[in-house]
Amino acid sequence: MGRSGKGLELRVPVGTQITIIGEDGEEEPLGDLTSEGRSVVAARGGMGGWGNARFATSVHRAPRIAQRGQLGQERRVRLDLKLLADVGLVGLPNAGKSTLISSISAARPEIAEYPFTTLRPHLGVVALDDLHSLVMADIPGLIEGAHKGKGLGIQFLRHIQRAAFLLYLIDISEWGSPDPVASITTLQQELAAFDSLLEQRSFAVVGTKLDIKGNGENLARLQAYCQQQGFPFFPISAVSREGIGSLIVYIGKQKGTQETLCETSS
Repeated sequence: MGRSGKGLELRVPVGTQITIIGEDGEEEPLGDLTSEGRSVVAARGGMGGWGNARFATSVHRAPRIAQRGQLGQERRVRLDLKLLADVGLVGLPNAGKSTLISSISAARPEIAEYPFTTLRPHLGVVALDDLHSLVMADIPGLIEGAHKGKGLGIQFLRHIQRAAFLLYLIDISEWGSPDPVASITTLQQELAAFDSLLEQRSFAVVGTKLDIKGNGENLARLQAYCQQQGFPFFPISAVSREGIGSLIVYIGKQKGTQETLCETSS
């Protein structure tokens, strides 16, 4: 309070977006804290008033009047946390996202009993070599209608907006979806319905659970579809680690491409 008053500082995680909510419900972006040490002034304090000394004169040396200070700003703001990641894992529940990220990083996602999906997004650091690494985000499983609030997806779709590259994980095991191609379509539709810009995001398709592919019918169907559409496709097994090396090399190259594009545009 007064001249010695200090500002109130609220510390938030890196990746927090600040939005002003107007009286009529309109939203206005205020700031995006995408790096360590950045700050945004959400509301300014009012101008200070004049004390009685300001009104002193040669004949009125001890005036008993003073001017009140102005009120500070009052604002309603919303804080949204969006994870910062190089790669985002997208898939239906039980697609193998958590198994993959836990096998190639130190992340240990918490798994729900049903429908076998992570309870919250997790970040994992994946080593590319002795000097380079990338950050991978495991996003809770999406279901059809996630962009409308069904399942857990709507709570975490915003984190996908930060990922520079996406991996669509599709279960190709003999117990997986009878139509793996439909799974890709569902995921793409949900992301596009939430944010149309996600349709332009670079991605690759990953067929998971290769170690239990059975007769390989799902694998063949998905592989043929990706080849027809020109989608990069990687069949893997996070358990036996078959295909993991090739996938990591590929996404490492994608990260390098994204960084080059960012440097060029800046």
